[in-house]
Amino acid sequence: MRFGAGRAVTALATAPRAFGEEETVTDTTHSSDEPEDLDVNAADTDPDGDINADDDGDEDEDGEKADDIAASDDGSDDDESGEGLAEPTDSDLFRQSEIAADYIEGLLDILDFDGDIDELVQNGRPMVEVVGGRLNNLVGTRGATLEALQELSRLAVFRQTGEPSRLLLDVGGFRASRRKELVAVAKNAAEKVKQHGESVRLEPMSAFERKCVHDVINAMAGVESESEGLEPSRRIVVRPAEG
Repeated sequence: MRFGAGRAVTALATAPRAFGEEETVTDTTHSSDEPEDLDVNAADTDPDGDINADDDGDEDEDGEKADDIAASDDGSDDDESGEGLAEPTDSDLFRQSEIAADYIEGLLDILDFDGDIDELVQNGRPMVEVVGGRLNNLVGTRGATLEALQELSRLAVFRQTGEPSRLLLDVGGFRASRRKELVAVAKNAAEKVKQHGESVRLEPMSAFERKCVHDVINAMAGVESESEGLEPSRRIVVRPAEG
């Protein structure tokens, strides 16, 4: 169906949430024609409505990784103390997904794209999924267009609610597919570190991608990861774990 003609709505859902110096590992498995999750790791909207930092997706990390998570999840360093800030309810989160879905629906209706829009809440964050055929142009190279659309959607939510949003936008299952690729990249880097005892630098990634890699490395023994550099060249270094 056309965007604007209707969309599927899923109320509330729960789904699993879904790097050194001698070698650079380049991910060659991804193609911009193939869509990827979810946590996404896309700039966020800060409390002042500015687009900034890393993604989404985001989920908690220390040190360098915290940069990826704060940005990828919610960009919500609302204040350092966190005092006076109430956690949004499921109803609030679903309302955010509705606002974003309305925005995407109108935008894509202008572009005359066909598909369905699902609104849901997963792992305590609002999410909008666009499904249908011929959606590659909405993803772009390495998900660049998708990230831009996500930021516009978050701004639309901010304008109506006055609150920053951790909204996650996915098109054609891109994030889920990309996450699977990144799991393989992370495991390959970890094996090289264990085998040679030297750090491995991965190619520059978005915050969503870095978050996916950090999650894999954090779950493995004998290796650790941190982010280095500045956008758009920020990357992950995987190294032998200290101690």
